[in-house]
Amino acid sequence: MEKTQNGETVKEEELKESCGGGGGDGSICGYDSLHCLLKDNLDPHIFQEVNRLLTGLNCGKSLQPIALPESATSLSLQHGFDLQAFCFNADKEILREPRVVRVGVIQNSISLPTTVHFSDQKKAIFNKLKPIIDAAGSSGVNILCLQEAWTMPFAFCTREKRWCEFAEPVNGESTIFLQSFALKYNMVIISPILERDINHGEVIWNTAVVIGNHGNIIGKHRKNHIPRVGDFNESTYYMEGNTGHPVFETAFGKIAINICYGRHHPLNWLAFGLNGAEIVFNPSATVGELSEPMWPIEARNAAIANNYFVASINRVGTETFPNPFTSGDGKPAHADFGHFYGSSHISAPDASCTPSLSRNRDGLLITDMDLNLCRQVKDKWGFRMTSRYDLYAETLTHYVKPDFEPQVISDPLLHKKSL
Repeated sequence: MEKTQNGETVKEEELKESCGGGGGDGSICGYDSLHCLLKDNLDPHIFQEVNRLLTGLNCGKSLQPIALPESATSLSLQHGFDLQAFCFNADKEILREPRVVRVGVIQNSISLPTTVHFSDQKKAIFNKLKPIIDAAGSSGVNILCLQEAWTMPFAFCTREKRWCEFAEPVNGESTIFLQSFALKYNMVIISPILERDINHGEVIWNTAVVIGNHGNIIGKHRKNHIPRVGDFNESTYYMEGNTGHPVFETAFGKIAINICYGRHHPLNWLAFGLNGAEIVFNPSATVGELSEPMWPIEARNAAIANNYFVASINRVGTETFPNPFTSGDGKPAHADFGHFYGSSHISAPDASCTPSLSRNRDGLLITDMDLNLCRQVKDKWGFRMTSRYDLYAETLTHYVKPDFEPQVISDPLLHKKSL
Protein backbone atom coordinates (compact mmCIF):
# COMPACT_ATOMS: atom_id res chain seq x y z
CA MET A 1 0.00 0.00 0.00
CA GLU A 2 1.26 3.50 -0.83
CA LYS A 3 0.93 6.70 1.17
CA THR A 4 1.97 10.29 0.64
CA GLN A 5 4.71 11.89 2.72
CA ASN A 6 5.41 15.59 2.27
CA GLY A 7 3.80 15.39 -1.15
CA GLU A 8 5.75 12.36 -2.33
CA THR A 9 4.41 8.82 -2.72
CA VAL A 10 6.17 6.21 -0.61
CA LYS A 11 5.47 2.59 0.22
CA GLU A 12 3.89 1.94 3.58
CA GLU A 13 6.87 -0.21 4.59
CA GLU A 14 9.22 2.67 3.83
CA LEU A 15 7.02 5.03 5.83
CA LYS A 16 7.11 2.73 8.85
CA GLU A 17 10.88 2.41 8.57
CA SER A 18 11.34 6.18 8.38
CA CYS A 19 9.16 6.60 11.47
CA GLY A 20 11.11 4.24 13.68
CA GLY A 21 11.63 6.22 16.87
CA GLY A 22 10.79 9.54 15.21
CA GLY A 23 12.84 11.72 12.88
CA GLY A 24 16.43 12.46 13.85
CA ASP A 25 15.72 16.12 13.11
CA GLY A 26 13.01 16.23 15.77
CA SER A 27 10.19 15.77 13.29
CA ILE A 28 7.59 12.99 13.40
CA CYS A 29 8.42 10.72 10.47
CA GLY A 30 9.48 13.78 8.49
CA TYR A 31 6.36 15.75 9.41
CA ASP A 32 6.13 18.91 11.50
CA SER A 33 3.47 17.47 13.77
CA LEU A 34 1.16 14.54 14.39
CA HIS A 35 -1.68 16.59 12.87
CA CYS A 36 0.27 17.01 9.61
CA LEU A 37 1.19 13.32 9.51
CA LEU A 38 -2.42 12.22 9.94
CA LYS A 39 -3.80 14.75 7.47
CA ASP A 40 -1.37 13.66 4.74
CA ASN A 41 -1.79 9.93 5.27
CA LEU A 42 -5.50 9.43 5.97
CA ASP A 43 -8.39 9.64 3.57
CA PRO A 44 -10.12 13.02 4.07
CA HIS A 45 -13.32 11.60 5.57
CA ILE A 46 -11.32 9.40 7.96
CA PHE A 47 -9.06 12.30 8.95
CA GLN A 48 -12.11 14.45 9.65
CA GLU A 49 -13.38 11.92 12.18
CA VAL A 50 -9.95 11.34 13.73
CA ASN A 51 -9.43 15.09 14.01
CA ARG A 52 -12.82 15.44 15.73
CA LEU A 53 -11.71 12.97 18.38
CA LEU A 54 -8.26 14.51 18.81
CA THR A 55 -9.12 18.23 18.85
CA GLY A 56 -12.80 18.24 19.78
CA LEU A 57 -15.53 20.54 18.52
CA ASN A 58 -15.96 24.22 19.26
CA CYS A 59 -19.65 25.14 19.47
CA GLY A 60 -20.42 21.91 17.63
CA LYS A 61 -18.04 22.60 14.75
CA SER A 62 -14.44 21.85 13.84
CA LEU A 63 -12.03 24.64 14.70
CA GLN A 64 -11.66 26.97 11.73
CA PRO A 65 -8.42 28.55 10.49
CA ILE A 66 -8.27 32.32 10.11
CA ALA A 67 -6.54 34.32 7.39
CA LEU A 68 -3.58 36.46 8.40
CA PRO A 69 -2.20 39.52 6.62
CA GLU A 70 0.43 39.10 3.92
CA SER A 71 2.94 40.94 6.12
CA ALA A 72 2.82 38.07 8.62
CA THR A 73 2.86 35.22 6.11
CA SER A 74 5.80 36.73 4.24
CA LEU A 75 7.78 37.02 7.49
CA SER A 76 7.00 33.37 8.15
CA LEU A 77 8.33 32.34 4.74
CA GLN A 78 11.35 34.61 4.91
CA HIS A 79 12.46 33.45 8.37
CA GLY A 80 11.23 29.84 8.21
CA PHE A 81 8.95 29.76 11.25
CA ASP A 82 5.71 27.82 11.47
CA LEU A 83 2.66 30.10 11.39
CA GLN A 84 -0.84 28.89 12.21
CA ALA A 85 -4.04 30.69 13.17
CA PHE A 86 -7.45 29.51 14.39
CA CYS A 87 -10.67 30.87 15.84
CA PHE A 88 -12.55 29.78 18.98
CA ASN A 89 -16.18 30.91 18.85
CA ALA A 90 -18.83 31.21 21.55
CA ASP A 91 -22.60 31.11 21.23
CA LYS A 92 -24.27 34.44 20.51
CA GLU A 93 -25.72 35.98 23.68
CA ILE A 94 -28.66 38.35 24.11
CA LEU A 95 -27.24 40.64 26.81
CA ARG A 96 -23.50 40.53 26.13
CA GLU A 97 -21.56 41.39 23.02
CA PRO A 98 -18.78 38.97 21.93
CA ARG A 99 -15.48 39.49 23.76
CA VAL A 100 -12.98 38.41 21.11
CA VAL A 101 -9.29 38.56 22.03
CA ARG A 102 -6.47 37.67 19.66
CA VAL A 103 -3.74 35.70 21.46
CA GLY A 104 -0.32 34.70 20.18
CA VAL A 105 2.32 32.30 21.51
CA ILE A 106 5.90 31.93 20.29
CA GLN A 107 8.14 28.87 20.45
CA ASN A 108 11.77 29.02 19.36
CA SER A 109 15.17 27.38 19.53
CA ILE A 110 18.27 29.19 20.70
CA SER A 111 20.30 30.94 17.98
CA LEU A 112 23.97 30.34 18.76
CA PRO A 113 25.96 27.51 20.42
CA THR A 114 26.05 27.64 24.21
CA THR A 115 29.84 28.10 24.03
CA VAL A 116 29.48 31.57 22.46
CA HIS A 117 29.81 34.71 24.61
CA PHE A 118 26.66 35.16 26.69
CA SER A 119 25.92 38.65 25.40
CA ASP A 120 26.14 37.39 21.80
CA GLN A 121 23.77 34.50 22.61
CA LYS A 122 21.19 36.87 24.07
CA LYS A 123 21.51 39.36 21.21
CA ALA A 124 21.06 36.57 18.65
CA ILE A 125 17.85 35.40 20.37
CA PHE A 126 16.53 38.97 20.37
CA ASN A 127 17.27 39.22 16.64
CA LYS A 128 15.56 35.88 15.98
CA LEU A 129 12.44 36.89 17.93
CA LYS A 130 12.05 40.31 16.31
CA PRO A 131 10.43 39.16 13.01
CA ILE A 132 8.20 36.67 14.85
CA ILE A 133 6.98 39.40 17.22
CA ASP A 134 6.49 41.69 14.22
CA ALA A 135 4.37 38.97 12.58
CA ALA A 136 2.24 38.79 15.73
CA GLY A 137 1.92 42.55 15.95
CA SER A 138 1.03 43.01 12.29
CA SER A 139 -1.62 40.30 12.73
CA GLY A 140 -3.33 42.30 15.46
CA VAL A 141 -2.37 40.08 18.38
CA ASN A 142 -3.62 41.57 21.67
CA ILE A 143 -1.75 39.32 24.11
CA LEU A 144 1.55 37.61 23.28
CA CYS A 145 3.43 35.08 25.42
CA LEU A 146 7.03 33.90 24.98
CA GLN A 147 8.47 30.61 26.21
CA GLU A 148 10.04 29.93 29.60
CA ALA A 149 13.47 31.58 30.08
CA TRP A 150 13.34 32.76 26.47
CA THR A 151 16.45 34.96 26.72
CA MET A 152 18.88 32.07 27.29
CA PRO A 153 19.61 28.38 26.78
CA PHE A 154 17.79 26.18 29.28
CA ALA A 155 20.99 25.53 31.19
CA PHE A 156 19.48 24.56 34.54
CA CYS A 157 20.31 20.90 33.91
CA THR A 158 24.04 21.64 34.18
CA ARG A 159 23.94 22.99 37.74
CA GLU A 160 26.79 25.32 36.76
CA LYS A 161 26.38 28.70 38.42
CA ARG A 162 27.83 30.74 35.58
CA TRP A 163 24.49 30.59 33.75
CA CYS A 164 23.15 32.86 36.49
CA GLU A 165 24.75 35.70 34.51
CA PHE A 166 21.67 35.60 32.26
CA ALA A 167 19.52 36.71 35.21
CA GLU A 168 18.28 40.30 35.08
CA PRO A 169 15.93 42.56 37.04
CA VAL A 170 12.28 42.85 36.05
CA ASN A 171 12.98 46.18 34.34
CA GLY A 172 16.12 44.85 32.63
CA GLU A 173 17.30 44.46 29.07
CA SER A 174 14.66 42.01 27.85
CA THR A 175 11.79 44.05 29.28
CA ILE A 176 13.11 47.20 27.63
CA PHE A 177 13.41 45.27 24.35
CA LEU A 178 9.78 44.09 24.53
CA GLN A 179 8.29 47.37 25.77
CA SER A 180 8.87 48.94 22.37
CA PHE A 181 6.83 46.16 20.70
CA ALA A 182 4.07 46.49 23.30
CA LEU A 183 3.78 50.20 22.53
CA LYS A 184 4.10 49.81 18.77
CA TYR A 185 1.41 47.13 18.47
CA ASN A 186 -0.84 48.00 21.46
CA MET A 187 -0.06 44.51 22.75
CA VAL A 188 0.25 42.92 26.19
CA ILE A 189 3.42 40.79 26.31
CA ILE A 190 4.26 38.05 28.82
CA SER A 191 8.02 37.69 29.17
CA PRO A 192 9.30 34.70 31.21
CA ILE A 193 12.85 35.43 32.35
CA LEU A 194 15.46 34.47 34.92
CA GLU A 195 14.91 37.30 37.41
CA ARG A 196 17.58 38.79 39.67
CA ASP A 197 15.85 40.44 42.63
CA ILE A 198 18.12 43.41 43.28
CA ASN A 199 16.15 44.59 46.32
CA HIS A 200 16.43 41.26 48.14
CA GLY A 201 20.08 40.33 48.07
CA GLU A 202 20.06 39.45 44.35
CA VAL A 203 17.96 36.34 44.90
CA ILE A 204 17.17 34.59 41.61
CA TRP A 205 13.65 33.59 40.53
CA ASN A 206 12.01 32.03 37.51
CA THR A 207 9.65 34.87 36.69
CA ALA A 208 7.08 35.97 34.12
CA VAL A 209 6.95 39.74 33.60
CA VAL A 210 3.62 41.12 32.36
CA ILE A 211 4.12 44.15 30.12
CA GLY A 212 1.02 46.23 29.45
CA ASN A 213 -0.13 47.45 26.05
CA HIS A 214 1.09 50.94 26.98
CA GLY A 215 4.60 49.63 27.56
CA ASN A 216 4.19 49.68 31.33
CA ILE A 217 5.06 46.84 33.69
CA ILE A 218 1.77 45.54 35.12
CA GLY A 219 3.39 43.03 37.45
CA LYS A 220 5.16 39.70 37.74
CA HIS A 221 4.58 36.13 38.78
CA ARG A 222 7.24 33.74 40.07
CA LYS A 223 7.18 30.02 39.31
CA ASN A 224 5.37 28.17 42.09
CA HIS A 225 6.63 24.61 41.58
CA ILE A 226 10.29 23.69 40.97
CA PRO A 227 11.01 20.30 39.37
CA ARG A 228 13.41 17.77 40.78
CA VAL A 229 13.09 15.19 38.02
CA GLY A 230 16.19 13.79 36.30
CA ASP A 231 18.06 16.64 34.62
CA PHE A 232 15.40 19.13 35.69
CA ASN A 233 16.74 19.79 39.19
CA GLU A 234 16.23 23.53 38.98
CA SER A 235 16.37 24.35 42.68
CA THR A 236 20.12 24.79 42.13
CA TYR A 237 19.18 28.14 40.60
CA TYR A 238 15.91 29.27 42.19
CA MET A 239 13.32 28.13 44.69
CA GLU A 240 9.54 28.12 44.79
CA GLY A 241 7.97 31.49 44.05
CA ASN A 242 6.37 33.81 46.60
CA THR A 243 3.78 35.64 44.50
CA GLY A 244 0.83 33.29 45.01
CA HIS A 245 -1.62 32.92 42.12
CA PRO A 246 -2.07 36.43 40.72
CA VAL A 247 -4.49 37.21 37.92
CA PHE A 248 -3.63 40.30 35.87
CA GLU A 249 -6.53 42.39 34.62
CA THR A 250 -5.46 43.79 31.26
CA ALA A 251 -7.20 45.78 28.54
CA PHE A 252 -7.96 42.47 26.82
CA GLY A 253 -9.02 40.17 29.64
CA LYS A 254 -7.92 38.57 32.91
CA ILE A 255 -4.77 36.50 32.46
CA ALA A 256 -2.49 34.35 34.60
CA ILE A 257 0.78 32.47 34.11
CA ASN A 258 1.33 28.89 35.28
CA ILE A 259 5.03 28.45 34.61
CA CYS A 260 6.20 25.06 33.29
CA TYR A 261 6.23 22.42 36.06
CA GLY A 262 3.16 23.97 37.64
CA ARG A 263 1.07 22.29 34.96
CA HIS A 264 1.53 18.97 36.77
CA HIS A 265 -0.27 20.32 39.86
CA PRO A 266 -4.07 20.47 39.54
CA LEU A 267 -4.46 22.74 42.58
CA ASN A 268 -2.14 25.26 40.95
CA TRP A 269 -4.46 25.44 37.93
CA LEU A 270 -7.46 25.62 40.27
CA ALA A 271 -6.13 28.61 42.22
CA PHE A 272 -5.73 30.73 39.07
CA GLY A 273 -9.32 29.88 38.16
CA LEU A 274 -10.62 30.77 41.61
CA ASN A 275 -8.96 34.17 41.22
CA GLY A 276 -10.88 34.76 38.00
CA ALA A 277 -8.47 33.95 35.18
CA GLU A 278 -9.95 33.78 31.68
CA ILE A 279 -6.69 32.80 29.94
CA VAL A 280 -3.82 30.96 31.64
CA PHE A 281 -0.48 30.80 29.85
CA ASN A 282 1.88 27.87 30.45
CA PRO A 283 5.35 28.87 29.20
CA SER A 284 7.48 25.72 29.39
CA ALA A 285 10.70 23.91 28.50
CA THR A 286 10.27 20.15 28.36
CA VAL A 287 11.79 17.28 26.38
CA GLY A 288 10.25 14.38 24.55
CA GLU A 289 11.53 11.42 26.52
CA LEU A 290 10.28 12.90 29.77
CA SER A 291 6.86 14.43 29.16
CA GLU A 292 5.53 14.27 25.62
CA PRO A 293 2.64 11.86 26.38
CA MET A 294 1.47 14.29 29.09
CA TRP A 295 1.74 17.42 26.95
CA PRO A 296 -1.57 17.21 25.04
CA ILE A 297 -3.49 16.15 28.15
CA GLU A 298 -2.68 18.21 31.24
CA ALA A 299 -3.32 21.73 29.97
CA ARG A 300 -6.42 20.66 28.08
CA ASN A 301 -7.77 19.02 31.21
CA ALA A 302 -7.06 22.22 33.16
CA ALA A 303 -9.00 24.28 30.60
CA ILE A 304 -11.98 21.93 30.94
CA ALA A 305 -11.90 21.66 34.74
CA ASN A 306 -11.43 25.39 35.36
CA ASN A 307 -13.50 26.93 32.54
CA TYR A 308 -10.74 29.05 30.99
CA PHE A 309 -8.48 29.03 27.95
CA VAL A 310 -4.97 27.59 28.30
CA ALA A 311 -2.05 28.53 26.06
CA SER A 312 0.78 25.96 26.20
CA ILE A 313 4.22 27.01 24.94
CA ASN A 314 7.30 24.78 24.66
CA ARG A 315 10.70 25.61 23.17
CA VAL A 316 12.23 23.61 20.30
CA GLY A 317 15.62 22.15 19.50
CA THR A 318 18.42 20.27 21.25
CA GLU A 319 20.77 22.40 23.34
CA THR A 320 24.30 21.08 23.83
CA PHE A 321 26.47 22.34 26.68
CA PRO A 322 30.28 22.48 26.91
CA ASN A 323 30.59 20.28 30.00
CA PRO A 324 28.85 16.88 30.39
CA PHE A 325 26.54 16.48 33.37
CA THR A 326 24.80 13.60 35.11
CA SER A 327 21.25 13.15 36.38
CA GLY A 328 21.80 10.90 39.37
CA ASP A 329 19.69 8.24 37.63
CA GLY A 330 22.44 5.87 36.53
CA LYS A 331 22.69 7.22 33.00
CA PRO A 332 26.15 8.11 31.70
CA ALA A 333 27.19 11.75 31.63
CA HIS A 334 25.74 13.66 28.69
CA ALA A 335 26.02 17.16 27.20
CA ASP A 336 22.35 17.68 26.33
CA PHE A 337 19.14 16.59 27.97
CA GLY A 338 17.04 15.81 24.97
CA HIS A 339 14.94 17.41 22.28
CA PHE A 340 12.55 20.22 23.20
CA TYR A 341 9.60 19.17 21.09
CA GLY A 342 7.74 22.45 20.61
CA SER A 343 4.14 21.41 19.87
CA SER A 344 2.69 24.59 21.37
CA HIS A 345 -1.11 24.64 21.30
CA ILE A 346 -4.17 26.31 22.82
CA SER A 347 -7.04 24.61 24.66
CA ALA A 348 -10.54 25.94 25.24
CA PRO A 349 -12.93 25.38 28.16
CA ASP A 350 -15.31 23.43 25.89
CA ALA A 351 -12.64 20.71 25.38
CA SER A 352 -11.67 21.84 21.88
CA CYS A 353 -8.05 22.63 21.07
CA THR A 354 -5.87 23.77 18.20
CA PRO A 355 -3.49 21.54 16.29
CA SER A 356 0.05 21.88 17.61
CA LEU A 357 2.84 23.94 16.15
CA SER A 358 5.86 22.19 14.69
CA ARG A 359 7.84 19.71 16.75
CA ASN A 360 11.16 20.97 15.41
CA ARG A 361 10.76 24.53 14.04
CA ASP A 362 10.26 27.97 15.50
CA GLY A 363 6.62 28.95 15.42
CA LEU A 364 3.88 31.48 16.05
CA LEU A 365 0.38 30.28 16.91
CA ILE A 366 -2.42 32.86 16.79
CA THR A 367 -5.96 32.30 18.01
CA ASP A 368 -9.07 34.41 18.29
CA MET A 369 -10.89 33.60 21.54
CA ASP A 370 -14.37 34.75 22.46
CA LEU A 371 -14.00 34.96 26.23
CA ASN A 372 -17.77 34.65 26.60
CA LEU A 373 -17.18 30.93 26.14
CA CYS A 374 -15.72 30.74 29.67
CA ARG A 375 -18.99 31.69 31.37
CA GLN A 376 -21.10 29.74 28.91
CA VAL A 377 -19.25 26.54 29.81
CA LYS A 378 -19.51 27.38 33.52
CA ASP A 379 -23.27 27.70 33.14
CA LYS A 380 -23.51 24.47 31.16
CA TRP A 381 -21.47 22.19 33.39
CA GLY A 382 -21.85 23.91 36.76
CA PHE A 383 -18.42 22.87 38.04
CA ARG A 384 -18.18 25.91 40.34
CA MET A 385 -21.62 25.18 41.85
CA THR A 386 -21.14 21.43 42.23
CA SER A 387 -17.61 21.55 43.62
CA ARG A 388 -17.27 20.99 47.39
CA TYR A 389 -14.58 23.50 48.30
CA ASP A 390 -15.55 23.27 51.97
CA LEU A 391 -14.76 19.54 52.00
CA TYR A 392 -11.53 20.00 50.07
CA ALA A 393 -10.43 22.81 52.41
CA GLU A 394 -11.15 20.67 55.46
CA THR A 395 -9.08 17.78 54.08
CA LEU A 396 -6.18 20.07 53.16
CA THR A 397 -6.29 21.77 56.56
CA HIS A 398 -5.86 18.40 58.24
CA TYR A 399 -3.34 17.12 55.69
CA VAL A 400 -0.77 19.85 56.34
CA LYS A 401 -0.72 19.12 60.08
CA PRO A 402 2.01 16.83 61.47
CA ASP A 403 -0.54 14.53 63.13
CA PHE A 404 -2.60 14.00 59.97
CA GLU A 405 -4.07 10.53 59.48
CA PRO A 406 -5.65 9.47 56.18
CA GLN A 407 -9.38 8.86 56.19
CA VAL A 408 -9.24 5.12 55.55
CA ILE A 409 -11.94 2.71 56.68
CA SER A 410 -10.59 -0.82 56.77
CA ASP A 411 -12.66 -3.94 56.34
CA PRO A 412 -12.78 -5.49 59.86
CA LEU A 413 -12.41 -8.90 58.25
CA LEU A 414 -9.50 -7.83 56.06
CA HIS A 415 -6.87 -9.75 58.08
CA LYS A 416 -9.13 -12.54 59.29
CA LYS A 417 -7.81 -15.93 58.26
CA SER A 418 -10.25 -17.97 56.25
CA LEU A 419 -11.31 -21.36 57.67
